[in-house]
Formats: sequence, C-alpha cells, structure tokens
Amino acid sequence: MTTAPWRDRALPADARVDDLLSRMTLEEKTAQLYGVWVGASTDGHGVAPHQHDMTADYAWDELITRGLGQLTRPFGTAPVDPALGAQALARAQRRIAEAGRFGIPALAHEECLAGFTAWRATAYPVPLAWGATFHPELVEAMAARIGRDLASVGVHQGLAPVMDVVRDPRWGRVEETIGEDPYLVGTIGSAYVRGLESAGIIATLKHFAGYASSAGARNLAPVRAGVREFADVTLPPFEMALREGGARSVMAAYNETDGVPASADPHLLTQLLREDWGFTGTVVSDYFGIGFLETLHRVAGTPAEAAHAALAAGIDVELPTIRSYGDALVAAVRDGDVPESLVDRAARRVLTQKCELGLLDEDWEPETAETRAATIDLDSAGNRALARRLAEESVVLLDNPAGLLPLAPDTRIAVVGPRAADALAMLGCYSFPSHVLPNHPDTPVGLEIPTLLDSLRAELPDAKVTFAEGCGTSDPDTAGFEEAVARTAEADVCLAVLGDRAGLFGGGTSGEGCDVADLQLPGVQAELLDALVSTGVPVVLVLLTGRPYALGRWHGQLAATVQAFFPGEEGGPAVAGVLAGRVTPSGRLPVSVPRERGGQPWTYLQPPLGLAGEVSSLDPTPLYPFGHGLSYTSFAWEDFEEGDQAEVGTDGSYEVSVTVRNTGARAGAEVVQLYLHDPVASVTRPDVRLIGYERLELAPGAASRVTFRFHADLSAFTDREGRRIVEPGALELRLGASSADVRHTARLRLTGAVREVGTERRMRCGTEVDSRS
Repeated sequence: MTTAPWRDRALPADARVDDLLSRMTLEEKTAQLYGVWVGASTDGHGVAPHQHDMTADYAWDELITRGLGQLTRPFGTAPVDPALGAQALARAQRRIAEAGRFGIPALAHEECLAGFTAWRATAYPVPLAWGATFHPELVEAMAARIGRDLASVGVHQGLAPVMDVVRDPRWGRVEETIGEDPYLVGTIGSAYVRGLESAGIIATLKHFAGYASSAGARNLAPVRAGVREFADVTLPPFEMALREGGARSVMAAYNETDGVPASADPHLLTQLLREDWGFTGTVVSDYFGIGFLETLHRVAGTPAEAAHAALAAGIDVELPTIRSYGDALVAAVRDGDVPESLVDRAARRVLTQKCELGLLDEDWEPETAETRAATIDLDSAGNRALARRLAEESVVLLDNPAGLLPLAPDTRIAVVGPRAADALAMLGCYSFPSHVLPNHPDTPVGLEIPTLLDSLRAELPDAKVTFAEGCGTSDPDTAGFEEAVARTAEADVCLAVLGDRAGLFGGGTSGEGCDVADLQLPGVQAELLDALVSTGVPVVLVLLTGRPYALGRWHGQLAATVQAFFPGEEGGPAVAGVLAGRVTPSGRLPVSVPRERGGQPWTYLQPPLGLAGEVSSLDPTPLYPFGHGLSYTSFAWEDFEEGDQAEVGTDGSYEVSVTVRNTGARAGAEVVQLYLHDPVASVTRPDVRLIGYERLELAPGAASRVTFRFHADLSAFTDREGRRIVEPGALELRLGASSADVRHTARLRLTGAVREVGTERRMRCGTEVDSRS
C-alpha cells in the first residue's frame, strides 16, 4: 500500500501539509479552524464572558465528519476523574479520526495558569507569586511538571502564561499576571514557556496585546495606551517569550486599542507578530473573541463579517466553540465575500502544528501507556514539594520593625480573620476549585489544602492558638468583631489573616471580572483591623490576596506585615513556616504596595511627572516599592568598584559587580536588582526600570559575587518616529535591594551615533555568580 505524501514522516512538514490541503474540501479546511466545547454551560454560570449567550448547539456526529480543529477543555469544564477523563478523551479522539476522510484528530487544549485546571490536579501559586520569587529556574521546573501532567492525559496545548504587565492594580486579573515590570514579566514568563514546551505542550501567550491597560481597570474595557507605552511596556514580554521561550501559540486579546479590536488588527497579529518578529505558530482567539467583534465591538454586522475580519487580521483558530468560522464562513467564501486564500493560510498553520505534534502520522494512536492506566496522579508528591517550595519563596515580609517575627514557639496567638480557616484562601480564580467547582457544590475539592490556621498549629504545637473569624471576606456584617477583639485581648500576639476570595465575574473579590473601585481591603476587613490594633496587643497582618492593597492607614501601628499572593495548595504550610521561622522569607514585591487606597492607576514605571512633586497635593509614592522584601537574616553588599564615569559605545557593553555576604545567623536569599536611570533622553523615560536581577541563596557567613553584563541594547526605547533606538548620553546603573533602595551606582556615558535596533537586540542582561569565602 502506498502512503499518501501527507502521511509520510520522511517529508518536511510544509510538503505534507501542502499535499493534504490540496485534497481537502472547503468544509474540511474550515473545520480545522474551530474548537468544540462539549458540556459547556449555557445557564449563566459559565467560566468565560458571555458564555450563556454565545454557546450554540451543534450536531456532534454530523459535525465531526468534516474533521475538527480543537477540543475545548475536556478536563476543565466539569469534575472528571483524571484516568476516566483520559480514556474518554482517547475515545473521543478515535471517533473524530474515524468520522473524517483523513483520520485527523483534534488538538485538545486546557487552562494551566496556576497548574492544570482539572479536578485533583496540583493547584500551584498564582503567577503574581511566581513574580515574587524572582526565580525563573523554579518557575520553569513547575511548568515542566504541569506540561508532563497535561501530556499524560492526552492534552496538547496549554492556555498560559499571561504576559500582561500590570498597569492598574484595581484590575481583577492582577493575580494572573507576573507583575508590573516588563523585564520581570518577560524573564519569568519565558521560563514558564520553556518548561511547558519541554514537555511537548504548546504554550499560548496571552493576552496579545494591551489587555491589562484597560480604562478604569474594568475587565474587557477599551485601552487608551500611547504608542510608546505599548511598544516599551506591553510588547517586550511577549517578544521575549517568543524569542527566548519558544512559545508556539499566541492568544488574541479581547480589548480594543484606539478603536481597533486586537482580534481584527492585522498590524498587530500579522505585521508585527509574523513579519517583524518572525512568529510561525498559531494565533487563537480568546473565548468568543471573534463573536465579540459582532456583539460587543460592533465592527462586524454578521458572524461571516466577524470571521472575515479575524481571518484577515491573522487569527487561525476560533475558540472555544464554533460560531463564526463554521457554516457562515463557508457560505461567505462560496459567495465570494471572503477569499479562500485566508482559509488556506490559517488551515496551513493549524495543520503544520498538528503535523509537528505527530497527529498526521499514519501510526497515530489516541491511547498511550499513561491514558490506559487505571489511575493517574495529577497531584504527586513531587508536584506538592515543588508547589511548597515555590510558595515559600514567594512570601514577602513587608515589615518587621520590632523583630516580633518569627513567633516564639510557646506564645499565645489569636488568629483572626476571614482567610485564616478557609482552604480556598490559598487559591486563585483559575484553580479548579475556584474556577469550576462553584458550579458543582456537591463535588469534593479533591485536593488536600491545609488552611493557615491548621498549618500554624502544626508548626507551633506548643503555642496556645485561638481563632475568631471576625467578619466575612466581602460582606458588611460586623457582628463578629466582639469575639475577635476578645480573643485578641487574651493573647500575646494577634495574627490578622485578611485578603481576597478568588472568583469569576463578580463572584469574588479578585479574579476575572472582579475589578474594584479602589484599593481598600474588601468588605469590613479594614474596620476589623482597626479594632484589633486598638486592643494594644501586637498585631501581625497576614495578607492572602490577588492584588496589592493600600496599607498606609496602619503604617507604624503593626508589629509585622506579611504578604502572600494566592500561594496555592501548599500555601498554608509555607506562610506558617515563615511566621514560625522554619522558612526565612525571601520573596520580593512584583507590584508596589500603595499607601493610599485611591490615586490609581500607578506603577513604579513613572517618568518625572508621575512622581511626587510640589505642584500636587497627592503623593503617589508607594508604601512598599517594587522589589521590596525583608529577611530574618542580614546581608552586606561589598567590594563594589566605585569609579569615574565610564565611556561605552552605543553598541558596547559594561560589567558591574558586587559581592553579597550573609552576615546573619540564618541561611537566606538576597535578590540583587539592577535598575537603569536615564537622566536625559529625547522622550521622557521611567525614572528607573529593572533591567537585570539575580537571586543569591547564601548560608550564614557565605558570600557570592554577582556580575551583570549590561549591553547598551538594554537602554533602548521608542523614539518620536516610532523607531527603537539606543541613544548616546549619560546613564546610571543602579544596584538595589528594591527600586527605591539603591546600594551602589555605576555611571556611564554612551558614545557614538544613535543606533536603531530591532529583533536582533539583546533583551536580557547576562549574569555570572561566583561563590566567595
């Protein structure tokens, strides 16, 4: 029997796909361009915006005779046992392959923002916690585990990571982001991509682009970012994750920028992404994003017009289910309203990716050794150990003025607050228990998630621990204040455990569609904290949140402040370990913590007019700056070579080094951060911005010397003509423990002509670490 060329693994993928496309009908080609969401709810309790009115019925058996591009969330739509789910997915894939003329299976995708969003799968810390670790290698190891779990059940594509840079902390999806700095987002996000892709899973960058810059911090609102903000803040993390991470997919964002929806923007999705950056993978829509061109943006009058706009812009796959790319598109092509070449272009990209995954091979089988297993463990001991380490490294000690922490082992502790005894206080909105299980209230969580209260009792068995909830997370009831104050008055120290409840579309205080008007703690938690402080008993504030909250109201009144960003299923033991001293805190803030509840939006990437000044009565200076974090040990920064201003060409490089020594009695980690200050430029520049960092783990008395290899490319910015340039002139390289705590400064002068740079430029600052005695 002769094998058709498109089945021949000896041929290059493009030749195989060309042969296959030549054999396919228009209906078969368009079938590769959409997903189907089996079991999607239409009762108003969905997990995607407008799911209830955008999900249509279809005849499954008839539909799959054409083939099928994607299967949407076979594990993330409803609770399903992992082994049974893997077997059901394999059966569905066999049916799809047998129903079509060419035997091509679908590509299955899932959410994996903070772990595989499936029942009984490990719930890792949220991305904001990844940013707090300043530890890309650890994030890469986590993503590799997530990827292996996805692959073990037959999933091919993961919808992560989020590469949006925080622009307004009131936005509900801050918890899904890595932070407010593009370099941090780019380096941590690229590490996640490498980990996921190492397991053979297609990583999908989202949301491309500008989504986090929504006006008023409202989800899915217009974006009014300027050209330079877009070029110098929004886009670089995506470019880095493509160039250095190797992501094979990009998700178009919901937003419109200056009147043009991202899903209908050929400049963004084709010229920039493909022609300028050289991306060759697939672009998928955000859920219902193509339909929204018709229903929300109103730049299309019919599903066919929406399909035309999206295809022309460069969206290859319609997710999560069929609406615009189905019969409406076929009819429009046959009527001559949409060029068939657009369908062919998208189908070629989709089929090329399937070819690379082995889904076009003649010996492809849906079942594997893993999917045939009687049980599949998606929450292994190794997963939990890594989740614990990541959680521990992400906890940020904001303040400890009197050294009350770590807690004495035999002290009397009043634990107060709505997040202390709730396991879901540890999880973000894209964890399965927070994302899906609210629609299945009779289903057990399926994971062991220790609460902070239980974890603290385990850490400090000799302590006398009492508990009072005090209030709910977001309700206005203050009836529990009296008991909370009474328990506090009887104690040596009070732990006020406050924060967020993750949810969707107003179902929580943090998460998608859970945007806030200001940065006051939710509900009456601020009033509860006032009441606890008024007792005179030392109060340690412990925050379990998805965003930063304003804390200036209590500055100088608290014994200590600890911040954790939804630290995952092992977050309880991690935070308790910090409080008890088993863990030396090493997290650093990936977002600034504001002093006042208003005055937003604000991040640390401010030009001079964005900083405090005498012409306004509002001071936006944060209470705790980006990069801030304390430890239980101490560090000395030594042997910095202070010199005269060095001259470096606009295409040159310069090394700056410092030795960091642990001068305390505990092992600990210091995060050395390198910031750039550009005193004079042809356009206004941020006063400081991160361009490098290194996390140093040091035993007591140990030292390491870190060298940063600065290249002039790292000073590049977008000029008035829209070119990315390196400009001659003075620069300062500032070594700091935070964006506001500068320890040493190296002064440079870039010499030579203005140099335009492009995709070949260096985006990462190289580092070298040498241990010292």
